[in-house]
Amino acid sequence: MEGVTGVYEPVQHHWFHCQNPVDCRSSWIPFSREDSLRLEETHKHGETSGEGEVEVVVATEGRRFDVRLKERRCFAVYWEQPPLEVRRCSWFHKGDKDISYTPYPEDTSLVLEEAYMMAVKLNDWKKKKIEFPTGETVVLHSPTLMTQQQTIPLKDWISLPSEQSQPRTVKRGLEGIRVELPEGEPDQVDHLVFMVHGIGPTCDIQLRGVIQCVNDFRGASLSLLSSHFKQSQDGTRMGRVEFLPVDWHRVLHGDATGVDDDIQRITLPSISRLRQFSNSTVLDLFFYNSPTYCQTIIDTVASEINRLHQVFLQRHPQFTGAVSLAGHSLGSLILFDLLTNQERRNTDENGSSVSSPSEATPLDFESFEDTLRNFGLGKYVQMLTKEQMDLESLGLCSETFFKDLGIPLGPRKKIMYLLKRWRGQQESRTGTSHPVPGIPGIAGVYSHVQEHPTLLSGTPSTSPVDYKYFDVGIGQVSIVYPQLAFQPQAFFALGSPIGMFLTVRGLKRIDPKYSLPTCKSFYNIFHPFDPVACRIEPMVVFPEVDLPPILIPHHKGRKRMHLELKDSLKRVSSDLLLSISTVRGVWQTLTMLPVNTLPLVAGVGTTAALPPQESEGSGAPNGTVSPTEMRNISVGMLNGGRRFDYVLQEKPLESFNEYLFAIQSHLCYWDSEDTVLLLLREIYEGKGILL
Repeated sequence: MEGVTGVYEPVQHHWFHCQNPVDCRSSWIPFSREDSLRLEETHKHGETSGEGEVEVVVATEGRRFDVRLKERRCFAVYWEQPPLEVRRCSWFHKGDKDISYTPYPEDTSLVLEEAYMMAVKLNDWKKKKIEFPTGETVVLHSPTLMTQQQTIPLKDWISLPSEQSQPRTVKRGLEGIRVELPEGEPDQVDHLVFMVHGIGPTCDIQLRGVIQCVNDFRGASLSLLSSHFKQSQDGTRMGRVEFLPVDWHRVLHGDATGVDDDIQRITLPSISRLRQFSNSTVLDLFFYNSPTYCQTIIDTVASEINRLHQVFLQRHPQFTGAVSLAGHSLGSLILFDLLTNQERRNTDENGSSVSSPSEATPLDFESFEDTLRNFGLGKYVQMLTKEQMDLESLGLCSETFFKDLGIPLGPRKKIMYLLKRWRGQQESRTGTSHPVPGIPGIAGVYSHVQEHPTLLSGTPSTSPVDYKYFDVGIGQVSIVYPQLAFQPQAFFALGSPIGMFLTVRGLKRIDPKYSLPTCKSFYNIFHPFDPVACRIEPMVVFPEVDLPPILIPHHKGRKRMHLELKDSLKRVSSDLLLSISTVRGVWQTLTMLPVNTLPLVAGVGTTAALPPQESEGSGAPNGTVSPTEMRNISVGMLNGGRRFDYVLQEKPLESFNEYLFAIQSHLCYWDSEDTVLLLLREIYEGKGILL
């Protein structure tokens, strides 16, 4: 009724951030309820305590982002990206053709809230208008009906788009709009996984980068953790698994190497888009097999993983879990080569490497003989001094030279590591890099060494490279492999060409006793239609054994319907053929004439007939291993004696034409809930937490 005052309830604010720094009109994303509450409490504390002018940083989104409240901007912690605008929101507007509501600026929201408060207290809703200098006019018709109109000069009515002349809907608070708040993430992190991408700057069919793909992978893991996992038997509260992206493509194709400019000068002008796509993707395979750029890629991946690991521990000082690695396509091969060249070292209970005194303290390289003895190479002092060698001449030699001298693999690796530390100490003193043997003209290309290098500013290094096979039989390009700061619990290869590369390198069979030096578990996960993926188990088991891969269960708990139907049809057809064969045999027996014959004598030019179950290959048709025989087959120690080839189930639409979905099959792992669930199951199995 007129003249009756109402009760005013203050609006509840919620914090949003703009996902697109270029266009913020339709890309505002709300923070989770927990993050927004934390931001609001910190904001109000600053106002009441008089510390509003002091910059306060609030960690959000699983501590992957920092919000600076005074600047109203959000900064990524682990990777490089432009800062995002942050807004404390309470009023929103939306046009007829807009998908979602857009929050008003904070100063505009304050004006609207004051007008709304006066209208409620005075119960005055006679088309109360609030005009703004920008030309917009907000009309408060009632507590539930509010609109925004654009003041348009008469001369602009003809040329103005129709949607801009229409009134916009105005809402107060989140209660009046449809917005899906993201789920908050537990503070406790149980496990850390670094994910390395494959060729090119994009990772999936939507042409998104590794950061966006890993974000979706992490989101799927949070959803599956809440829906599929129960608490451990001892009642320990479950946290989450953190997934962090490792980007090496930007460094390889950055200004430090200059490789893109070199390739562009020799690229033909025709079919420019196709050539540009090829230069930024397919060429990464050639770069990895290049004597010049292989070291750059390996150093970038290892240094970035170690950097991210260090930052993560600083952000999560209470972390006591383990660390795993995951690689897609070429990224899995990079990690496989890196892990095969790790040195077994003592670790603490969390899997972090414990450095020896020689690694933790600077070395004195003044005496050539003392340096060799400090690295356990004293027995080779006489051999090298006989050749009139010192550290400078030693640094000009490749690993092949030391192999020709008869020095075994272990001491050779120590010499190469010694030289790497010597070069690093020299570069830190002079600020310049030393000439690299075997690659003329490369000295001086990288001339600055930062104290705390990051991904984009880090300077890649190169080392002498040859194509000699390592003694372990894996066949990598011979370079200096950096050491990780931890020993990973598991290595997950997604859509991996590891098997193909090992075969091309000349490796026909992996020793069943071989395992990754510092990683106990290995999983080779692939889609059945992936044109890049290869199996690895056949390189371990005997060639005559046909061992099918393990079928990954569907995340909803059963085999896909079309696959069950296909299996049923196979069983029906097999039973039908067996029945026909049985009837035919009975008929032939009944119609045969009796013939007097003598029994065959075993050992007299003939072979005694064996029962069907003892005949060769009778365990399953076409030599396929039956389930009972499968238990007795050794698959080696790559996964601690367990199977490691896992195949996804194709979707019903994909089964109609496997060629049509081949490329998509290679890029499907980033948004595959079946893949995510397999990783979570293997990670938490060791913690006693089961599905």
